[in-house]
Amino acid sequence: MTDIVDELKWRGLIALSTDEDALRKAFADGPVTFYCGFDPTAPSLHLGNLVQILTMRRIQQAGNRPLGLVGGATGLIGDPKPTAERTLNSPEVVAGWVERVRGQIQKFLDFEGPNAAEMVNNLDWTQGMSAIEFLRDVGKHFRVNKMIAKEAVARRLNSDAGISYTEFSYQILQGMDFLELYRRYGCTLQTGGSDQWGNLTSGTDLIHRVEPDAVVHALGTPLITKADGTKFGKTESGTVWLDPEMTTPYAFYQFWVNADDRDVSKFLRIFSFKSREEIEELEKQTEERPQARAAQRALAEELTTMVHGADQTAAVIAASKALFGQGELTELDERTLAAALSEVPHIQVAELGPVVDLFAEVGLVASKSAARRTVKEGGAYVNNAKVTAEDAVASKEELLHGRWLVLRRGKKNLAAVEVVSA
Repeated sequence: MTDIVDELKWRGLIALSTDEDALRKAFADGPVTFYCGFDPTAPSLHLGNLVQILTMRRIQQAGNRPLGLVGGATGLIGDPKPTAERTLNSPEVVAGWVERVRGQIQKFLDFEGPNAAEMVNNLDWTQGMSAIEFLRDVGKHFRVNKMIAKEAVARRLNSDAGISYTEFSYQILQGMDFLELYRRYGCTLQTGGSDQWGNLTSGTDLIHRVEPDAVVHALGTPLITKADGTKFGKTESGTVWLDPEMTTPYAFYQFWVNADDRDVSKFLRIFSFKSREEIEELEKQTEERPQARAAQRALAEELTTMVHGADQTAAVIAASKALFGQGELTELDERTLAAALSEVPHIQVAELGPVVDLFAEVGLVASKSAARRTVKEGGAYVNNAKVTAEDAVASKEELLHGRWLVLRRGKKNLAAVEVVSA
């Protein structure tokens, strides 16, 4: 491992730092105990959170000790959104989400050895604190003029929605987290997204006020952007979650396979644990043979394995190949096949009919006459078998798992038909 600051910079993972030279020295003198916080504002983390989790993993692999904080307290409040107040969830819901999020983070960190990770919950040091204690012992160290200058707060103050005292106080809670972790674990570094910079520095400022001799740091990673202008971590069907019930492993894999050539180099550096030499070789392949999508496939396989495991990844890759005629569709389990077909155009029918009708109805062709022309030209396939007769009728015996037909026009245009009971 090279110097971890150099490594993070090469990978494009440092957007902001309180003092880069001081941080570099702290790592050199190490080990550094550091933390990153995750609020359970949903039942699962998403790709944006994965940037932070993998950054924690890199810093731990460089010989430092991570604290994974799941915000059982801050999750009850919610970090201010740019445009409107968050909906407050019940304590019971948040407590359930805490456990789910904790489990998602744990799989990426090492909990053994001299730099073993530890999971913490900020509800442990807030739930017994009275409002008077909070205001006297913590609130008195914050200056309102500085608080309203924070970007997240300033945006809301200038919006029609305004901001409640509840969300306005969020930065005090996050600042208190850093102070508590400094006192309890000797934690001297907080990492997070650059959009959280105001919250990150609320912690360093509080520690400097309460513990004047303390040397602490904050590091902000950049927001991930896409070359086409769309939001990173989103697809047409919505957010890409880490939970397989919310985003299937197949859809997760396809997100990376479909990455724009202009983005894949950046994604490799941020998300992959491949060496510089391996990444530079994949970048070269993208430049010389973009149609092969070698970098996208390598990234998709690595990340799907990290998040969902090797077995799920193997099933997803098999499904991807089989859908395009490079494997046996009959060998795919029903759940994997259903997940894969949910990502392509599909229709439900009560009974099967002529193949040309199905091709037109599902939208693979513009009309039945176009479907007949596709059959005549040899470009129509049902379950990877070429359709040779223009009057061919699909049969129940062809249904995969008793319910699916996979239709394909040419090499790349896929759709599906599901037979459902009336």
